[in-house]
Amino acid sequence: MADNDEGLPDGQANDNPDDDADELARLRAEVAELKDRLLRALAEAENTRRRAERDRLDASQYAMTRFARDMLTIADSFGRALAACPPKLLEVADPQLRAVIEGVDATERQLLSTLERYGVRPIDTSNGKFDPNLHQAIAEIAAPGKPKGTIVDVVQAGFMIGDRLLRPAMVTVARGEAAEASTD
Repeated sequence: MADNDEGLPDGQANDNPDDDADELARLRAEVAELKDRLLRALAEAENTRRRAERDRLDASQYAMTRFARDMLTIADSFGRALAACPPKLLEVADPQLRAVIEGVDATERQLLSTLERYGVRPIDTSNGKFDPNLHQAIAEIAAPGKPKGTIVDVVQAGFMIGDRLLRPAMVTVARGEAAEASTD
């Protein structure tokens, strides 16, 4: 004997309405659960897609971080070489020496320009305000007329890559007038 759609032998119908209502409620609950699982799976897939896109953008923007740091040490060397030759000495220097120094200066500018094209830019310290997120204080010095914590000198330029800190600016900050008076 074959079974009908309700699992009963042919010729027998399920006349119990309570069984039908229970079966309908069970099926509705199962549909609701499956719908919830589908929505969660779709949301998870979308979150994964967004995370992968963000990771891809970060990788492309910040992949050269180590390389950029290494290039900054080269730029620092160019800067130190140029600082070792005061402008007065350059005015009276031999033409060949002047050409070498001008070449070093041009190379430094080109290197910094290239780094900037790739999102590496110097930290602006012109406002004189110390920001521990961007600056590293290496010394506190007496600076008459300057408020405590004000940047007095930039020892080494700091740089950002995109919106991240690549290297903090090494600065000296003012000790403050109150501290100066107490040491006298």
